Amino acid sequence: MRLRTKAREIALQYLYQIDITKDHNKGTLEDFFDHFAEDKEAVPYAEDLINGVYEHLHVIDDLIEKASTNWSVSRMSATDRNILRIAAYELKFKPEIPYKVVINEGIELAKRFGSPRFPAFANGVLDKIWSEVSKENQES
Repeated sequence: MRLRTKAREIALQYLYQIDITKDHNKGTLEDFFDHFAEDKEAVPYAEDLINGVYEHLHVIDDLIEKASTNWSVSRMSATDRNILRIAAYELKFKPEIPYKVVINEGIELAKRFGSPRFPAFANGVLDKIWSEVSKENQES
């Protein structure tokens, strides 16, 4: 498994934890990495994803809300919601990563960890988010 794929999985697990416990700080993050991140080389990118999603949560959730017609972020399962958050963060704030890679990785996380119908839903939502982000980039 590739390093960034592992980092995305680690980030997903921690973001799920934050979603449930509402507790995120440097200590909880370090404890999480110490106990659950088997591949220490994946930690820096996982930490970047976690902090990026957490810092830009409102922007990311707005992108997801706009792209998921008739479905609010709050109604999604914590796992599904955080898979979309990671991919939306990368689409919006990591332009150096090709969008096809981000969408593919998001769909793979959805297949491994999401609810049964979620991969197809995630594909549609992430494609709409990419369309919005690329339109914003062209306008600026």
